Amino acid sequence: MIVGISGIGLIGGSMAKAYKQAGHTVLVYDRDKSIAAYAQLSGVSDGELTPENLPDCDLVLIALYPTDAINYMEENAPYFSKNAVVMDLCGTKRLVCQRGFELAKEHGFTYVGGHPMAGTQFSGFKYSSADLFRDQPMVIVPPAFDDIYLLQRVKDLLEPAGFSHMSVTNSAEHDKIIAFTSQMAHVVSNAFIKSPTARLHKGFSAGSYKDLTRVAWLNEDMWSDLFLENKDYLVDELDFLLTSLQQYKDALESGDRDRLKALLLEGSILKEEVDGNND
Repeated sequence: MIVGISGIGLIGGSMAKAYKQAGHTVLVYDRDKSIAAYAQLSGVSDGELTPENLPDCDLVLIALYPTDAINYMEENAPYFSKNAVVMDLCGTKRLVCQRGFELAKEHGFTYVGGHPMAGTQFSGFKYSSADLFRDQPMVIVPPAFDDIYLLQRVKDLLEPAGFSHMSVTNSAEHDKIIAFTSQMAHVVSNAFIKSPTARLHKGFSAGSYKDLTRVAWLNEDMWSDLFLENKDYLVDELDFLLTSLQQYKDALESGDRDRLKALLLEGSILKEEVDGNND
């Protein structure tokens, strides 16, 4: 299989390493030519991905910011093979999927939205790993939910990455859920670490502090783009959180132990209902 990967930061670089490790031909493009050159020198890629060799690719993975992914598809749509699957790996799906489906219909290639549910607090090719996606879930947004052949084809094409399972959804549902499961976690973590007390934490912090602040260290350019593109769902989640936090604050200020216990118990019960003993 020949795999073309546009953007070889953490996600694209990890894809490149996974497919190369599995014995496939990997062609890469990155705006930073030095990173693409390093990937080839280090044996991660077999060469540069260009309009000339794009038609040879069986799978094209686009690991760019959503706006850049759209621009890349618009510029290269005439070169994608009609036998290939083109998949973006963006963190939001509505804008990129809408344009991807339009371009696929216009130019005759197959487009599927994708979001690998894996990552680290670090970014860039140097932190990429062939095992980043192993045993992690993958979310896809297909053009049709009843195309069993396409879903199996996508599953087979993604096999070298090592995902544990594949979830299928639409772009709006994806963005609504990801506002809660991912984007809110980054906002809360980033805001939480701004307390003046944070500078005094050493010697007093353990697992809960580390868990809550792990993603406070983030790529501000990427996350600003993702937050703004999903601002409607993210603002809804923030509104709910702020209202919920106010209830805890009110109970504390009034010394209402029964109310505080009820709020804490409610959260504990919901955690058990949602996740059980598994995170």
